[in-house]
Amino acid sequence: MAGAIYSEAQNSVARALTAARLNSGLKQAELAKAIGKHQSYISDIERGQRRVDILEFYVLARAMNLDPAALYAEVTKELPATVRI
Repeated sequence: MAGAIYSEAQNSVARALTAARLNSGLKQAELAKAIGKHQSYISDIERGQRRVDILEFYVLARAMNLDPAALYAEVTKELPATVRI
């Protein structure tokens, strides 16, 4: 679906990942370095410009010293019952 990357659901995921990073005390550059990416990679995720697949999500959670399943539960709290992709 064209434009799905700019959906409210995607924005909700971006906000949750941003909050998780901030709560972990990491700067974008620090998180990026921990996963072997450039700071702009994290910025793109947090601005909703880049979707995160399940493996990326796992790596991000671990780099923030978070349990991926717990973070996933937190992220999905704000999602609507139906999400279009």
